[in-house]
Amino acid sequence: MGSKNKLRRFKENETFANVFQPTRDDLVNSDYNLKGNWQKEVFKNSNPIVLELGCGKGEYSVALAQKYPNKNFIGIDIKGARFWRGAKTAIEDNIPNVTFLRTQIELIEYAFAENEVDEIWITFPDPQIKYKRTKHRMTNTAFLQRYKKVLKPDGVVNLKTDSEFMHGYTLGLLHGEGHEVLYANHNVYKQEGSPEDVTAIQTFYESQYLEHNKPITYIRFKIK
Repeated sequence: MGSKNKLRRFKENETFANVFQPTRDDLVNSDYNLKGNWQKEVFKNSNPIVLELGCGKGEYSVALAQKYPNKNFIGIDIKGARFWRGAKTAIEDNIPNVTFLRTQIELIEYAFAENEVDEIWITFPDPQIKYKRTKHRMTNTAFLQRYKKVLKPDGVVNLKTDSEFMHGYTLGLLHGEGHEVLYANHNVYKQEGSPEDVTAIQTFYESQYLEHNKPITYIRFKIK
């Protein structure tokens, strides 16, 4: 994407009512005004809140929002030029139950209050295979503890990935730390009875993976 295109998208994001872009300072050094208030202030209802972490273009968040009008969806990514597409689609198609938050996943506990979130989706994260990158792996112990802080006690996390490494690493960690694995499959499109949320919604890249017969893996779990 050219820099002119990026700038145009950044500018357009600033005009979108469904995009929130707090600074790091807004989150870390003060009480962020939406923390604990997403239902009341943003969605104007008391429906469950579902986050998509590292939402990219926002396709999954938008598709889930269309499928589940009685839930509130928030796509989170640091790259605003990417989720511009999802935000614009939501406005054009009048989908009121999805918004986008531009921030780092590491700051999630500053953006949401304890027990504010019902469910988390992590879709096709970078597996960060190199050892020195493990601290950025989105299902490592530190990240799971951040998620636990904002999730309700019975809240669930969904991991959908094309990386067998990420799938195996996460399953091993979950079992090793005593978390509750509700469902796990290393090839959801080949398995009868796979959850519909997982197979009915596909990102652009996912459909490309499937064309090349790349298995898509999925884990649904609770953090203890």
